[in-house]
Formats: sequence, C-alpha cells, structure tokens
Amino acid sequence: MAEHQRLTATPDQRRVLRRAWPHMRPERRGITLALLAGAAATATTVAVPAVIGAGVDEILQRDRTGLFTAVAALTALALLRLVLFRQSELLLISVGERVVRALRELAVTRLSRAPLRFLEAHPSGDLLRRTTTEIADLANFVRSQLPDVLTVGAYLVFTTVLLLTYSPLLTLALAVVFVPAIVTVLRLFKKAANPAFAAEAAAAGTVATTYRELVQSREMLQTGGGIGFWRERFLADHERRYRAARRSQRSLFLISLARIVQSLTTAVLLLVGGWLAARGSISVGTVVVFILATRQLFDSATQASNLVGQVQISLVGLARLLDLLTTTAPRAGIHAPRTAPDDAAPAPITADRGDLEIEDLRYSYVAGTEVLGGISVRVEAGERVGLVGPTGSGKTTLAKLMTGLYTPDSGTVRFDGHDLATLGPAELRRRIVLIPQRVHLIEGTLLDNLRLVPGDPDEQRIAEAVDHLGLADWVRSLDEGLHTDLGRGTGRLSAGELQLIGLVRAALLDPAVLVLDEATADIDPETARTLETAIDTLRTDRTLIVIAHREATIKRLPRIIRLDENALLAHN
Repeated sequence: MAEHQRLTATPDQRRVLRRAWPHMRPERRGITLALLAGAAATATTVAVPAVIGAGVDEILQRDRTGLFTAVAALTALALLRLVLFRQSELLLISVGERVVRALRELAVTRLSRAPLRFLEAHPSGDLLRRTTTEIADLANFVRSQLPDVLTVGAYLVFTTVLLLTYSPLLTLALAVVFVPAIVTVLRLFKKAANPAFAAEAAAAGTVATTYRELVQSREMLQTGGGIGFWRERFLADHERRYRAARRSQRSLFLISLARIVQSLTTAVLLLVGGWLAARGSISVGTVVVFILATRQLFDSATQASNLVGQVQISLVGLARLLDLLTTTAPRAGIHAPRTAPDDAAPAPITADRGDLEIEDLRYSYVAGTEVLGGISVRVEAGERVGLVGPTGSGKTTLAKLMTGLYTPDSGTVRFDGHDLATLGPAELRRRIVLIPQRVHLIEGTLLDNLRLVPGDPDEQRIAEAVDHLGLADWVRSLDEGLHTDLGRGTGRLSAGELQLIGLVRAALLDPAVLVLDEATADIDPETARTLETAIDTLRTDRTLIVIAHREATIKRLPRIIRLDENALLAHN
C-alpha cells in the first residue's frame, strides 16, 4: 500500500522558532522594527539604576546641581520609556497577528487540499484543535506574553553590560553565585517540562476527539444504550489529561527555586559590595546600582518564571502546528498530481463526456490486506450502472477511487484516456462528482448550502436546477423555500432530503460522471421515489454510477456491476 505520513502527537520541540522562520520571513522588516523599539525601551529601564546611583553619589558629595540633573534625567527616562514601550508593543502585536493569520490560513488551505485518506486517518478532534484552539493560544501569546518575553531577554543582556561597566569584580561575584544556580534550575525545568507539556497537549486533543465522537454518535449511543461505555471512556480520557496537567504543574514548581537563588545572591552582593566600598574600591552609588539592577533583574526572572509555562505551551502548540503544515505540504504522488509519462504535460481534456476506465486497480487500508485486488472495468460515456455487493466488499472504496478522492496503490483510473492522478483538482471535480451517503451541510439557508459548488451560482440558476430535477414542490414545502434557515442542517432534514441537496449540487456542476453512494439507503419510500425521479431527469449523456441496496433502484439501471467478498469483479 502507498505510505502516507502521519501526524505526531508529541512533535519535536527543538529549534521550533528556526523551523517557523520561513513563515515569519515576509514580516522580517516589521519584526526588526519591533525588536529595535523594544530594545530601546528596555535600555531606558536599565539606565534608571545608573542614574539613581549617580544621584546617591551626588547626595554624599552634597552636589545639589548634580542631584537636580539626576532627577531631570529620571523624569526624561520615564517619559521616553512609556512612549517606546507602547510603540514596541503595537509593532510587535501587529506583526505577530499577521504571522498568526497567515499560519491559520495556510493550515486551513493545507487541510482542504490534503488527501481524503490522510483526513480519515486522523481523529477530527485533533485536527480541529491544531487548527483552532492551538492557533488561538498562539495568537493570545503574541498579544499578551510575547512583548514581556522579549523585554525580559533584552533586560538580561543590557543589565549585564551595565554591571560590567561599573564593577567587573562585583559582576563576577554575581555571576559565580547566580548563574550556575539559575542555570541548574532552568535545566531541571526544561527536562521535566518538555515531555510534560507535550503530553498535556496530546491528552487535550484526545479529549476533544472523544467529545466530538459523542456529538456525532449521540443518537446511536442513546438508542443503543452506549452512554455508560462512552462515559467511562470520556472520564478515562479526562483522567489522563488531569494527570498530564498535574505533571506540567509539578514541573512549574521547579521555577520557584529561583526565589531562593535570588535571596542568596542579594545577600552576597551586599556583603561583597559593602566590603569593596569600605576599602574605597567602588563608590556607594555603585553598590546601589548593583542592588537596584539585580533587584530588577530578579523581578524579570520572576516574571520570566510566570511566563515560562505559557511559553512552553505556545512552543508545543507551534510545534504541533508546524507538524501539521509539514505533513500536509504538497508532495509528489500524494498531494500533487502526478506528471505524465516522460515528464510530458498531460494533454488537455477536450471532450465534455468520456469513458471511465479502471485497469488492474489495487488498494489497501492496512499493509498486506487488500480491499480491492486487480479490479478492471470500463464504463462507457452516458452509461447508467449499478454497483452492488455485500457490506465490506469495497463498493465505497471503489467509488472514492474512481472519483479521484483516493489514489490507488497500483493500477489506473482514466477518464477519456486521462489518468485521474494527472488532473488538477478543479479539472477533476468538473468531470467527476461523488455524492456521498452522508451529505454535509453548513449553518445557513438552503440557498447557502446549494451554493457550495464552484462558480458561486446565483439564486436564479439554482432555482432552474431545482425545477429541472422536479424538486420545486419539495422546495416549496419548506417554510421559506430556498431561503429556509436550516440551522446546523442535519437536524431539520431527513436523510433523503440531504441526498436531494447533494443531487442539486451535482446538477449545478454538470459533471460527465456522477457517482451516488447509497443514495436511496435508509430513506422513506416517498423520498426515494422523488430522488429516483430526479436522477432519471439528469442528461442522458451523463455517466451515472449508483451504489445501491434497494431493489427498486437496481431494477431501474440497465447494467449491474457486482463485487463479491473477495472484491472480484463480475458484471452484466
């Protein structure tokens, strides 16, 4: 079987920002301006202890002019800091929001173009979380925490330069006491936090998937008595998420050790600074600068400890999003149409109608177990064919292969002599359309749902298609006709009425080949007759392939193709 990449529940978090840079590159100018403004704002904050230290020395020397100068400088720094920080935040948030928007749009685009086999292989709850919740978390981080993170980082750099300028010896004492201890704390945190936060994100995705399954299968669970089983499963998933969250919180507790390190460092600075000042090696103002600067440094460290959990969550979410974007990136043979033999461009399809040929088709969901093995058949243009067989014989799989939704492991499906794998999505959907057994709706009116086809047909064109199919009476029976609000759709319409909507969509596309998957299964006889009549009114030169169980539907079709349990093809 063809190999398809799978998403990773806990993707690699190393070099996440480096891997994300290609998505940020278009905003590099804005990022640079935001960083420069942030650096300038941080520099004004770092300069405050130096000005205060100078003011202390002026007081000790009884220099009133120097003291007034220091006060004026502090006032100017406060005003400048306010302006620069505000501008920096605005620039950074604007750039960040544009990057997040681009990531969100790219994720939706990639998923919309991903092979059906990829989408079916992953829990819908996990895909939904990666493209909604985790992007929303990332956007919130950009708005709320990212400016603080960059400020803390810049403050660490500028403060180190300031302290080295005033007293290399006292800076060395600070480094010897503070740096090894805080590095040890951070290493312990990173070792515990990386797997903990990744596991929590994966557990949250599982909970979302389980809940979505409940919503989708609520009727079956209620009527079949499966609520108890589902509840146990849901509670078990919640328990795993709870344990993962506790593990994350335990890792955050390690950051509190930084407070002990800060207290010890302050004590050492007072002792060493007082000793050096008493010897005349440094001024009292220098000691004040060190105490104030390190106090701000420790406040920044505390702020960083409060931010580190959110940073970790955002990095995990970004890693999971990048995993989705990488996995769904167009790849030859999977996400992009295959080229024609000898790298020649495929000849354009000129005929409106054409034969559908299936040659030695093989397909497996699981390696070593073929669902379809060596299928070959030809359906001529305009032919009406029924596809029948027992449950599990591969009818729906064959329908998805002959409409290009699946790519065969081997063999070929051709329309008018053209391999479907060489056709672009727009060309393929213009020629071949599948109406699935479960027709999906969006929240809105009937008209909104019928417009979900290429070309954005207007109301008049839709009304003409409805009338041509003989469905005008059905539409008039609804509260407001085409403008009837369906809400969330499936609750207001029967299974047969959903199929009618799918049929109108297909008629608006006017495909050369129309495949209906169990269109009349599990619907009432009256709606089934309406549907079958509508099918009969389609253009006679259209190829029609119907997967059916109803005897009345099968009898209306002049040719029947049968699949047996071994997926061997027989037709008459």
